[in-house]
Amino acid sequence: MTQGAGGAQADDLRALISTHFGRDTRPLGIAVSGGSDSLALLHLMVEWSGAPLRCVTVDHRLRAESMDEAAHVAAMCAGLGLPHDTLVWDSWDGQGNLSSAARRARYALMAQWAQAHGLAGIVLGHTADDAAETLLMRLARRAGVDGLAAMQSRRAEGAVTLHRPLLKARRADLRRYLVARGIPWIDDPSNTDGRYRRTQARRALEALAPVGVTADALADVAEHLAEARDTLRYYAAQEARALTHFQHGDLLLDAAPFAALRADIARRILSAGLSWITGAGYGARGPDLTRLLLRLNAGQGGTLAGCRITHEAGRIRLAREFAAVQDCTAELGAAWDNRWQLTGPEVAGAHVAPLGPKGRAACPDWRDAGLPAHSIEASPALWQGAILLSAPLAGYPNGWSAQPCRRPDDFHAMLLSH
Repeated sequence: MTQGAGGAQADDLRALISTHFGRDTRPLGIAVSGGSDSLALLHLMVEWSGAPLRCVTVDHRLRAESMDEAAHVAAMCAGLGLPHDTLVWDSWDGQGNLSSAARRARYALMAQWAQAHGLAGIVLGHTADDAAETLLMRLARRAGVDGLAAMQSRRAEGAVTLHRPLLKARRADLRRYLVARGIPWIDDPSNTDGRYRRTQARRALEALAPVGVTADALADVAEHLAEARDTLRYYAAQEARALTHFQHGDLLLDAAPFAALRADIARRILSAGLSWITGAGYGARGPDLTRLLLRLNAGQGGTLAGCRITHEAGRIRLAREFAAVQDCTAELGAAWDNRWQLTGPEVAGAHVAPLGPKGRAACPDWRDAGLPAHSIEASPALWQGAILLSAPLAGYPNGWSAQPCRRPDDFHAMLLSH
């Protein structure tokens, strides 16, 4: 997009919005930080006005100015007649990667916010520049096809869809759009702080431009890789249907045909299986998957991402690891470990927790389910203090039943979307 901001370029930007959403009129949330990309998105969405809108700002409390900036965004949204909410994340413990932790927290907070307000999706202001910078950063981490593929214009975050309708737009286009309307934006100083990887990637792009490695060129490369990713996903899903089985929340793979798969297809099936077991929105790291795959092909097992993986009678079993859930509890009626829902008569003072070794020892019929001991121990049980009231998967239902939160179809859907 290179035309003047007041004419065809603005029309092109509006077209990106209308083309992305089509006739979908379900309520949407807009993530607005106050920067140029999100403010341009906000005004373009208002101009489109094809669905009820609500705005959200996540205040990470990492800069002294963040509260005032969130208040400024709230005032701007009020001026446009849009409801606005500020979500606060102040849980940074100083451990790990700050940018990564903040990003995960931001998406989780917004997804919860969207569900609470009955919104079908959240619209984000990512541009072609963001996609190119991300590709460069992932190149530095030696990412594979999925990591290098283009940002998705639609992606599920739990029950909410994340929308990125401006991935074909350049940041400069959006800033010209704002300037033409006299709309100021906030420049986050971290965007020019050389300590951050994204800032370094942005400067690297500027240095590479003379040899043709531009944001537009990298966006095209990412699109080609996205096509390759989708093809691999398709074939992984086809192979998985022939060799996967499900048993009371565990996933079983026929060992011989699994070992015969090409490594990339096998890793995809393994990654989706781990995510299906745990419900995690992100899979295990590539190197960890490769190491586990080598162990499995050697007839060995292991643990990864909160799961225990074992060989038994020609099959590979993926099950929840007891150590990952031993402290997990849930109130009656709530999902336990994001995996199981227990239903039965109301019991005062009862809660759901893992059965564990002691609980399994109190269930003489636990073998009737056909599950190994470690799977049974990681299964849900109803407790009243130290008293075991029910263990539906261990042959002691006592009027209660356990329903899985995820079905086999969810696993196959994960293969096509992760």
